[in-house]
Amino acid sequence: MPGRNHSRDFKLQVVGQINAGLHTTAQLCREHLLAPSLIHRLRKEVEDRGEAAFTDGAKTDRSAELRIAELERYCGQLALENSILKKSLATYPLKKGTR
Repeated sequence: MPGRNHSRDFKLQVVGQINAGLHTTAQLCREHLLAPSLIHRLRKEVEDRGEAAFTDGAKTDRSAELRIAELERYCGQLALENSILKKSLATYPLKKGTR
């Protein structure tokens, strides 16, 4: 059974009611048939991202972070390979007439 999709306004309204002390998490769960874990995730999202919460920017930010992490791993791998190659070249004696 697929989950329901709630609008950004609804999510902000739910979090706003809890933060303002108008309702408890349990009350909103019963009223809107929501899981407590969903409300906790919504509150965390608002806490982390503020006004940008529940916008498409999260997907693009996350994909950019993943791409940066992938490139950093690749850069580290290349640095390690360079180091190994330099060490292996240092063990071979140079022939006359070269460097």
